[in-house]
Amino acid sequence: MKFAVKAWSSGKARAGVLQLGSCPGPIETPSLLLSTRKGLPHFIPPDLLYSLPSPDSHLFHVSSLHFLEGLSPQTISKIGGLHQLLGLPEHGFVCVPRDSIQCLPECNSSNKFGASFETPCGRRLIKPVEYVELISSLRPNIWTTLADEVPTWVSEKRNKTSVDRTIRWLDECIALNPAGGPVFGSIVGGCSVKERERCAQEAARRNLSGYWIGGFGLGESMDERPALLNVVTDILQEEKPRLITGLGLPEEILQGVAAGIDVFDSTYLCHLTLGGFALTFPLDGVEMNTSDNIGSDQTKINLRATVYRKDISPIVENCNCYTCKNHTKAYINHLLNVHEMLAQTLLEIHNTHHYIGFFRSVREAIKSGNFEQFRQKFVEGRCYHVAAEAAAACM
Repeated sequence: MKFAVKAWSSGKARAGVLQLGSCPGPIETPSLLLSTRKGLPHFIPPDLLYSLPSPDSHLFHVSSLHFLEGLSPQTISKIGGLHQLLGLPEHGFVCVPRDSIQCLPECNSSNKFGASFETPCGRRLIKPVEYVELISSLRPNIWTTLADEVPTWVSEKRNKTSVDRTIRWLDECIALNPAGGPVFGSIVGGCSVKERERCAQEAARRNLSGYWIGGFGLGESMDERPALLNVVTDILQEEKPRLITGLGLPEEILQGVAAGIDVFDSTYLCHLTLGGFALTFPLDGVEMNTSDNIGSDQTKINLRATVYRKDISPIVENCNCYTCKNHTKAYINHLLNVHEMLAQTLLEIHNTHHYIGFFRSVREAIKSGNFEQFRQKFVEGRCYHVAAEAAAACM
């Protein structure tokens, strides 16, 4: 793995290049980490992965906990790891324990021996040695160390304990790493600036390839987040990549980019797709759609709404994704209403394509030195619509 920062804008916002041996080309950052279930996107079959923009769509987020059931670690290792198991030799896999959909941290059951998670096969306590054994069999391009993530409402004592455990497990995972491959150190600390700073300082002292900033999306507010992010990124080495999970909304992505984050997970897209929503916001974030379509909040549309039953237009005009070039809102509305899984497949293709385009616009704004203006216009456009909706509801 190689990483280099190529451009800066508005302080910490940065654009870079991440090179992984298995990917067909360098992946530009800030970039999207595609959410998967056992290594494959939730609804997109392997034969349609080619329809997504390359190489931006070649970085997959894998939770190693998904492989606690099914094939044994020994069998996966004999097959050749994730790349051979899934038949995707030209994709990059990033293993993070938490996936924000099915494998959520359960802080009340974690203890000094390991971290507890709610998984598809029940609540499981994962010890560092078990975790590294899974990683060794999967052979991902990048993996993060085990962490004790806690929500914002835990006590100060419990939060401090989570940082102590995460630092201890960081050292254990590094010592157990047999291949010596790229390891991202975990950084937690809940809503405490002091504890996040302490955890970041400890991680920065270790010989790591990058950093995973965990514990977000667990109850902190948008107003609290900048201070928690900035205190961490101020400490970390600039030449190493930073990955974060738990941020999904476009406004949250922009908040993370402003703090100097490079890679973001995409569970937001999975939640949208499951709900029957399609992203429609302008990729430049300047001119928000002013139509009064039912089921629309000017960021996304609900294709279950009856207003789309006879709408023969694509989800987004001039969109080059497979869905928009071949299908209409009316067809997807029909698929959703008859509970055909093809609806989720087409929606995930569009939403992934659209969000990758959003990240491309963010990178262009950074390279041109206009990131803060881009962010301000995007957020203002969204806030204006929310305020207009609230005013209309009061009339």
